[in-house]
Amino acid sequence: MTIKKAYKNMTQPELIENAQNSDYDAIEELIKREQKNIYASFCYLGAPGENIADLTQEALFRMSKNIKNLKNPSQFKSWLGQIVTHLFYDELRKKQRCPAAISIDTYWCNDDDDNSALNICDTHLKPDERTAGKELTDIIREMICKLPEHFRIVIILRELQGLSYEEIAEITKTNVGTVKSRIARARNKLQECLKPYIL
Repeated sequence: MTIKKAYKNMTQPELIENAQNSDYDAIEELIKREQKNIYASFCYLGAPGENIADLTQEALFRMSKNIKNLKNPSQFKSWLGQIVTHLFYDELRKKQRCPAAISIDTYWCNDDDDNSALNICDTHLKPDERTAGKELTDIIREMICKLPEHFRIVIILRELQGLSYEEIAEITKTNVGTVKSRIARARNKLQECLKPYIL
């Protein structure tokens, strides 16, 4: 068995323990496992499209740099969720401080939509190349992006990051009851919006 394959077969706690001992192969494997999920989280949170790759890279960098400070490996998902959430909020604050600017190289899905920055066209795929599943995924993403921020964050942390109610409550600085209520209301809103597409 090659070294790379051995790391692929490791459990998450094993990888974390090795990474905390400056094992760069373990860190690399953790990055491979988490990068798509982190990227998707920023997409669904509604981060500006041109910044998603940079935010993902920064989250992975912070994960790698600070993993030695993680005292309990079982809390890795929650800890990583905090990194993603803090970066997202930092980006929102930065955006509020800076005047809006639109690049002439940017293509929007709908020029008349005030939330067009959340609906970035996929310029790599033609409409006839999209499958029904891909179209539904895009619709779900669009619907999530349109949720109010406090609903959007809890649904992402729960459904995409797989965090517990208690972990989400800690990250969002609310109580578990509030988290459960927000998640339930977010799911109801999504179900209502998706009815025309799935019936």
